[in-house]
Amino acid sequence: MNRSTSITAAVAISTYILAKDSNRPQLMKHAFAEDCELEMVVKTDAISFPSSAKGLAQITEVLVTGFGDQYENVRTFCLSRPNAGYRPQFRCDWLVGMSARQGGAVRVGCGHYDWGFASADDGRVTKLVIDIEVMCVLPVADSEPIMQWLAALPYPWCSDVQARERIPDIDALRPIERFLGGRT
Repeated sequence: MNRSTSITAAVAISTYILAKDSNRPQLMKHAFAEDCELEMVVKTDAISFPSSAKGLAQITEVLVTGFGDQYENVRTFCLSRPNAGYRPQFRCDWLVGMSARQGGAVRVGCGHYDWGFASADDGRVTKLVIDIEVMCVLPVADSEPIMQWLAALPYPWCSDVQARERIPDIDALRPIERFLGGRT
């Protein structure tokens, strides 16, 4: 894809998810503007990120390269998608599952993405705010049912209902289930 080519917000978001989940930093230039900004709001001690980053290279290091050094088997889902009439801002909930490269512990998290795009005609990301609301850390023994659940969901666009219907019956996932609108 040529960098000067205009893309939609949905293409930018799905390209970012592919870059992050597959540890393919070269894709980030197709989704983000060169002078983009990142803000992280982490409401859990189960994972850490810098509170901000500026510019494509720094954001790629934080969200793709550095992240990929720590985690594998990553599956990220946006729980809604921008329609054709989106404004240059879009907010959606997200769900992610992954395993740690060191030790194999499984993490399942959820939160909100607030996307800012260059314009209604250019869907490249200029600002991304990531709120991490919940991050559950589970033992390696729970990885098989969790990874099977995530693999069965439509990727990368999935509704909260679809995710909630198939969530494994593991007590440690109750905070995720609550976020998805399930049992309290």
